[in-house]
Amino acid sequence: MFDGAVAAADPRRVLPKALAGIASPKGRTVVIGAGKSAALMASVLEEAWQGSVEGVVVTRDGHAVPTKRIAVLEARHPVPDARSEAAARRILEAVRGLGEDDLVIALISGGGSALMSLPAPGLTAEDKQAVNRALLASGATIHEMNAVRKHLSAIKGGRLAAAAAPARIVTLAISDVPGDDPAVIASGPTVADPTSFADARALVAKYAIALPDAVAAHLMRAEEETPKPGDPRLDRAAFHMIATPQMALEAAAEAARAHGLAPLILGDAIEGESGIVGTVMAGIALACATHGTPAKPPCVLLSGGETTVTIGSGPAGRGGRNTAFLVGLALALKGTPGIWAIAGDTDGIDGTEDAAGAIVTPDTIARARAAGLDAAALAAGFDSYSLFSGTGDLVVTGPTLTNVNDIRAILIAPR
Repeated sequence: MFDGAVAAADPRRVLPKALAGIASPKGRTVVIGAGKSAALMASVLEEAWQGSVEGVVVTRDGHAVPTKRIAVLEARHPVPDARSEAAARRILEAVRGLGEDDLVIALISGGGSALMSLPAPGLTAEDKQAVNRALLASGATIHEMNAVRKHLSAIKGGRLAAAAAPARIVTLAISDVPGDDPAVIASGPTVADPTSFADARALVAKYAIALPDAVAAHLMRAEEETPKPGDPRLDRAAFHMIATPQMALEAAAEAARAHGLAPLILGDAIEGESGIVGTVMAGIALACATHGTPAKPPCVLLSGGETTVTIGSGPAGRGGRNTAFLVGLALALKGTPGIWAIAGDTDGIDGTEDAAGAIVTPDTIARARAAGLDAAALAAGFDSYSLFSGTGDLVVTGPTLTNVNDIRAILIAPR
């Protein structure tokens, strides 16, 4: 099921069909892009596009693939580095000075916000890095984090599309955010931004984020708002979603049916604290096992979205939101027989770790205890990775070169 979900979002499968619907321009075709899928998308485009192309994309370290004419840059994720800023400058330069007869194709996927990071005037890369680290540890949702990021940037929140005007710009995006909001994917560099400086300030206050002095002053000045809906510079900007979490979940459901399991998709946009969501999902799984509702075994509960892990300022071990979810699930199931689960990020990287996620079995907690591991203590110390590393249950895929967020599957056998 997990493999089927990832395959459904593979750019080699979904991008050629989308490109077939784009008319070639009279002038130049300039390709730009940012995200974990950007390099593979650029390679696929080069093979499928009828006509000459040029351009530049940026992807995460280790996610590059060979291309012929489109330059591929790499940068750090999830905290941007100097290469992120250099890549953003090159991408902006690539679209400046274009005319009405030119076409810009923007290849956008998850991770693009950090990989294409250009500080607003008066801010430094170090300022943005400090805010980004604080946001990642705060428990803020991806929607909230990107609302802040857009107002510290010279390229996000529609600014890239504005720079490309009057050229026609077509964005082809792979969604990694709950709700598939174009303004949130990679912080919406090519679409109008409905959020404001006031929203960014409110979110900083909500999560009590300590800001560098320059950032605090920038948010208070609130100069040069992001392009809003109706901005004439974005009149020739089109946006197409080519892969989404729901598409991946439907592929997982198809795989479940092929194995004689009744799939129930609980939602593609589930958010919340990872461990708590795991506890809630355990309750639903137990209801299926005990009462045959909301699904009768043999069945599988499928869900997607992006949960969060609120670390705060204290010490933390290793792990991401998927392994944190699974520890919460396993602790709540208490070794109930006949229930298994997998949770993983479709990009192959759970947080900053080398695993996509992990698998839970009915004896996960017992095996951990036998290995000298206290699951509850590890969860409290934000060290879920160590639990599944110790039990041998990590799911390691390597970079998948796509990203439609997390896929979770809980399998319930008949008693």
